[in-house]
Amino acid sequence: MHMSEVSRAGRHATLRRLLVEARFASQAELIEALAGEGITVSQPTLSKDLLELGAVRERSADGVLVYAAPQGDAGGAALDKLARLCSELLQSIRHAGTQILVRTPPGAAQYFASYLDLASLRGVLGTIAGDDTVLVIAIDEQSAESLVGAISEMTKTGRPAKELS
Repeated sequence: MHMSEVSRAGRHATLRRLLVEARFASQAELIEALAGEGITVSQPTLSKDLLELGAVRERSADGVLVYAAPQGDAGGAALDKLARLCSELLQSIRHAGTQILVRTPPGAAQYFASYLDLASLRGVLGTIAGDDTVLVIAIDEQSAESLVGAISEMTKTGRPAKELS
């Protein structure tokens, strides 16, 4: 596979999948597995990614410490981070039908979209991010209106919206 630049959101998604599918006793093993997926990453970046994803080290059945995908309230932590990002990065939000357009500063859209995805918000089919714009597709118009309200509230307060908690 050709090595190329991958967005942070793409790297995080691949890393989450790898942590679910296989056991990794070291970051070197993870770096090698990511390289096999066509993703080149440095150890400091991988370490930061693991922290951002909430990955943990736990003992496997045979007593070896391995990296594992986050358990429990990983979505809650992502929602807290998303709320902070809304207050720090969101410049505007508009919707038409089931489509929601979110504007961020240049270079921030993919980072913002990765936390929209991690938060697993009800009513979201998916996100597409460019440089400064995120397109969020909702399952229906009512969900789109609710999401715009919740994201707008988080932009003002920096805390998760009540309707999302």
